Amino acid sequence: MLGAHSLKAVGATHRLLAGCAVNASVLRTDKAYADLVAGQSSILVAENAMKWHVLHPAHETYDFDQADAIVAFAESKRIKVRGHNLCWHRSIPQWVTSLAAGQGRDVLTEHIEHVAGRYAGRMHSWDVVNEAIQIKDGRPDGLRLSPWLSLAGSDYIEVAFNAARTADPQALLCYNEYGLEPETEDGRRKRQATLMLLHRLKTRGVPVDAVGIQSHLTAGNTTEFGPGLMSFLREMRMMDLQVFLTELDVNDRRLPADVVTRDAAVAETYGRYLDMVLAEPAVTVMLTWGITDKYCWLNKEGARPDGQTERALPFDADYRAKGAFAAIRSSMERRVVPARRP
Repeated sequence: MLGAHSLKAVGATHRLLAGCAVNASVLRTDKAYADLVAGQSSILVAENAMKWHVLHPAHETYDFDQADAIVAFAESKRIKVRGHNLCWHRSIPQWVTSLAAGQGRDVLTEHIEHVAGRYAGRMHSWDVVNEAIQIKDGRPDGLRLSPWLSLAGSDYIEVAFNAARTADPQALLCYNEYGLEPETEDGRRKRQATLMLLHRLKTRGVPVDAVGIQSHLTAGNTTEFGPGLMSFLREMRMMDLQVFLTELDVNDRRLPADVVTRDAAVAETYGRYLDMVLAEPAVTVMLTWGITDKYCWLNKEGARPDGQTERALPFDADYRAKGAFAAIRSSMERRVVPARRP
């Protein structure tokens, strides 16, 4: 499954960067994992190593050990790197949440300029702001009642993107969001609010280059994606925004324990989703949220009730390619995108 048959090789022939989220500690200690990542990926993203609580645990303290290790690994293998993330309502250290209202504006700016500046010219893209929309919080603009609203002001998203552009003029700047896929009323409202946010940012000249569709899917859910998402993706193209599939996986927690049944349903979901979204030329990047079931985050957050390992990723816990891998690769091979304009 390496060489010409790898996901990165197939992606390269169909104008698509392919990769996964990685664990810095495992990269250092598990050679088979590191070899698998290198063999399949043209782009990587840190699963946790670039979040606030890891990078900036105290006001005057930064810890770049894990982040530097991922960037060094990627550069040694000629793999591109995405940064995840510069501003999120979760993974904020306690010292930040203890700040008084309004005090976080300078802190947010300094953090972004320091972190993004450290890797300036070396990053493909940054998830600058992550998951800023939450309809049920009741704001007319759809914004989440994030701690950053009070800490840094109602324009904190603009502050974050402008700081990121100052720190790294070359990296693509991405707004990353979950829950945009479902063909449900909640999904429709989430897409609408996200579209409104992106229109506001673009109208104000905020430097947004891409939108991330997280793509956490559930096998067996027939309403999880459809024409509503495709309409949204077309809107992104009309706004001259690239689309990244940033955190793709397919959980199997609704399925029975039988491995054959689970693997078939997971593979079918990957294939059906990617056949649909990869038809949109604005989609330029696809990353799974991990590469092997051995280290899958779904085994910790929202795990299967029966305690069995989720089979949500392209490779199983023994690093063997599954039907999911074949489905992803086949969808990529079927991708047809218009020729670039001269």
